[in-house]
Amino acid sequence: MSLNDTLRLGMPLLQPAQAQKHVTVNEALMRLDGLVNLVLQSRAVTEPPEVVIDGQCWGVPSGAVGAWAGQAGKIAIGSNGGWMFVAPQAGMRSQIVDLGVEAVHDGQAWVPGALSMGGFGSALMAGMAEAEVQVGSGATFDTGVVIPAGVMVIGAAARVTQPITGSLSTWKLGNIGAEDRFGSGLGRGQGSWARGLLGSPMSFYSPANIVMTAEGGQFAGGTVRISVHWLELRIPRS
Repeated sequence: MSLNDTLRLGMPLLQPAQAQKHVTVNEALMRLDGLVNLVLQSRAVTEPPEVVIDGQCWGVPSGAVGAWAGQAGKIAIGSNGGWMFVAPQAGMRSQIVDLGVEAVHDGQAWVPGALSMGGFGSALMAGMAEAEVQVGSGATFDTGVVIPAGVMVIGAAARVTQPITGSLSTWKLGNIGAEDRFGSGLGRGQGSWARGLLGSPMSFYSPANIVMTAEGGQFAGGTVRISVHWLELRIPRS
């Protein structure tokens, strides 16, 4: 970090008798435009987008290529068709668009869903998985939405976006072995919904897929948006 830059955000400082001051000021404003109320599109994409949008930010992962090569761990801010890079600081927060959660930086990495953060990197985290599912045929349908291992599930929710067709009368939402864990007697029509909030949160020690089960018949088609929500403990760093 240059002595001519601010320590935290690396914003360029005006110098005495500096020419073209607008260039320095504009660069600082572009950094602020990206970093204030920070939103990262992803922290997993390794290749820069073909179209650079001013102020749009990305978390650069290991193995990044192209204009992001050698910038792992930094925030890439779109600026005038190119990129500015800023190192995140411990305690910074950002929405992670492709995960649908807020993350906190622990000084080494982004921690998605962190609700609390200890000095050794331990955290209580909130997580979710969601998908828009094209319902297949049969009595039971695996949605592909997965509950990961080592989490405490709070509940799951669903909304029918295209009517569910078939010979069924209603349907259930759950996981294998507990097919109605998140709801039963659910509607088939567009706009029907389920809010499966568990009275006692359920801990999962191995992955489990969310399944839909037909009641009184079988599925033939339809579209449903499904989400599942959980809490997770992060182990302190070594």
